[in-house]
Amino acid sequence: MPQRRLWLVRHARPLVAPGICYGALDVPADAAATRTAAKQLGAALPHGAQVWHSPLQRCEQMALDLLALRPDLAPKPDDRLREMDFGNWEGQRWDAIGKARVDAWTADFCGHAPGGGESLAQMLDRVQSALASCGAMHGAIAGAGEPTEDMAAGAASDIVWITHAGVARCVAWLHAHAPHGAEPTAERWPVAAPAWGTWELRLLTKNPVRA
Repeated sequence: MPQRRLWLVRHARPLVAPGICYGALDVPADAAATRTAAKQLGAALPHGAQVWHSPLQRCEQMALDLLALRPDLAPKPDDRLREMDFGNWEGQRWDAIGKARVDAWTADFCGHAPGGGESLAQMLDRVQSALASCGAMHGAIAGAGEPTEDMAAGAASDIVWITHAGVARCVAWLHAHAPHGAEPTAERWPVAAPAWGTWELRLLTKNPVRA
């Protein structure tokens, strides 16, 4: 029986000026690039895949374009798949935020809430919850509960997340460090993430690995 997979899909390039801090900031993505990415994704996804997306418009755009191409997929929003909330840093230039405030965050990388927004610990908790909802993740992620909500409904189906680089990095961290739940530091945090409009695959097994 084929193993279930988690498709971690990153939105297309956002329409935001270089050097701007954006996470929860609801910026759109390039429309043409989004359509191209949705076309490629729609051609690759198997029948019966369960599709979920961040509610931020740069991901919702791709979900809607995908739905137009593949009505069988019926994407649904999930707030747990949104990007990190940088609080009052959102929309500011990184150089205006200043090195001192960024250093305060990296010194307590997991616990500090940059800009008074969301800490990495809080983000990891919600991504872990979403992974637990996939069904096959129970036992692989520290503290994960039984599979919940609709993500577990299609027990034999691939799961698709149309999401953000930060969420993909959270998944990479949780896969690498479960079940012990090591606390991330800035130096150890994953750098790699899918490029704009592309995806990576992970097997939904008790000990998840990159597909």
